[in-house]
Amino acid sequence: MTPGVAVAATPASAASIDTLDQDPAFALHRGGKIEIRSTVQVRDADDLSLAYTPGVARVCSAIAETPALVQDYTWASRVVAVVSDGTAVLGLGDIGPAAAMPVMEGKALLFKEFANVDAVPICLDCTDVDALVETVVRLAPSFGGINLEDISAPRCFEVEERLRGLLDIPVFHDDQHGTAIVALAALQNAARVTGRSLGDLRAVVAGAGASGVAVTRILLEAGIGDIAVADSKGMIYDGREGLNPVKQALARDTNRAGHTGSTEEALAGADLFLGLSGSTVSEDAIASMAPGSIVFALSNPTPEVHPDVAAKHAAVVATGRSDFPNQINNVLAFPGVFRGALDVRASTITENMKVAAATALAGVVGDDVSPTYIIPSPFDERVAPAVIAAVSAQAVADGVARV
Repeated sequence: MTPGVAVAATPASAASIDTLDQDPAFALHRGGKIEIRSTVQVRDADDLSLAYTPGVARVCSAIAETPALVQDYTWASRVVAVVSDGTAVLGLGDIGPAAAMPVMEGKALLFKEFANVDAVPICLDCTDVDALVETVVRLAPSFGGINLEDISAPRCFEVEERLRGLLDIPVFHDDQHGTAIVALAALQNAARVTGRSLGDLRAVVAGAGASGVAVTRILLEAGIGDIAVADSKGMIYDGREGLNPVKQALARDTNRAGHTGSTEEALAGADLFLGLSGSTVSEDAIASMAPGSIVFALSNPTPEVHPDVAAKHAAVVATGRSDFPNQINNVLAFPGVFRGALDVRASTITENMKVAAATALAGVVGDDVSPTYIIPSPFDERVAPAVIAAVSAQAVADGVARV
């Protein structure tokens, strides 16, 4: 499809809609999952004259004279744009912007439900990095933050990096950093369960996409003992040919032990396995890990190793699924991270803010920590306030808060 060229939708028959609506997922999505509501009432001519012309002109003129007032007299400081190009949607892959819309609506719903953050889903009909960046920059004056979602790697890294450099509002790629924050929080508690610190752990990460890279980076920031990353061709190491710039940087900063073979070979004697790849790992490989090992098999819907199999050999097991203990779920992080950043009008989200969010999230578990309880439920009402407070405080400490 040529960008910018409208394509007429083919109407669905009433019969086909009725059939689809027999599935409760379709019935719930009918008409979309979110809406916009007014925050003021327009009951008479006086209200109308204040909410719109002529009263609105006075507000516009003040903002034109002092642009920062847009933060106080419009929704811009408290609304997030949820932006995707539909190239890496959930486990569905490159399904395009229209098919991505239910997911982005869902993301906006979660923002509102879990941290009272208003969010607008925006699915863009372009995949070129320059076009994505330019479009988001042009949209940015209407929003207080940008949540990038389901943009395929390695383009997602460049898109986020460039937008962070161009905009003075938080830009956050949730597939990267939301996963990283929750994984770090869970790992802090998993280490407690096994009587170790992060610095004691040797980790192997399967997957060098958006989440694999971000999890690796936050674990390095948090002081992991050693960490090595594998992609579909095996371990990433300094000197391996054919690495893109993101993987070249990983090669420089990781794998001090110099593993050059497969993921399963590197797991021998390792303390931690982090699966973010959609691949499979054998039971023998899990069994070869060090005593008291930790397994985070996070691919959905099929983990790299079945949790019941991993539990035969590992002290702590986590997945991305809701039907097993210790679900690593991004909704534990992104609503509170944005609420905390928006509350202090942060100009960016720093690495320290992400680590602070993870530490606060881990702290919610407290003394109740156990092998099957290393991360709280998304429905634990303590989660959002803890993350919000930690992120806001860290933004002030880092000098990026503007209130």
